[in-house]
Amino acid sequence: MNIEDLRDYCLSIKGSMESTPFIDNRILTFKVMDKLFAYINLEPEDGRFNVCLKCHPEKTVELREHCNGIVETSFKSLMWNAVYLESDVPDSLIKELVSHSVEEVIRKLPKSKREEYKNR
Repeated sequence: MNIEDLRDYCLSIKGSMESTPFIDNRILTFKVMDKLFAYINLEPEDGRFNVCLKCHPEKTVELREHCNGIVETSFKSLMWNAVYLESDVPDSLIKELVSHSVEEVIRKLPKSKREEYKNR
C-alpha cells in the first residue's frame, strides 16, 4: 500500500477527519470523535513511510513477532505500532489494523459518545 492509498482508506472510515496539527505540517493525523487513531510522518524514515496505529497490547506482541514491517513507535508502548508501507505487511492487514485502531478508540469512549458514533 502506498501513502495515497492509505490516506484514502483512513478518510473512508466513518467520521474520519484529517489534519496537520503541528507547526511544521510534517505529521498527518486522522481522528474519529476527536480522538487520534492514526498518524503518518509525511517525510519518509529511511526512505519508507509508516503509519502509527493504536492496537490492543496482546495483538501488538503477536503482530511484531510475525511481521518485520510492524515495529514499536517512538512512544515505546504496546498500545501503538508503526506499520511500514510497502513492506511484508499485506495491504489487507494494513486495512484491518486501521479498522482495529478505530475500534480501540471507539471502545474507550464514554457510552454516550460510542452511541453517538454508532448512530452517525
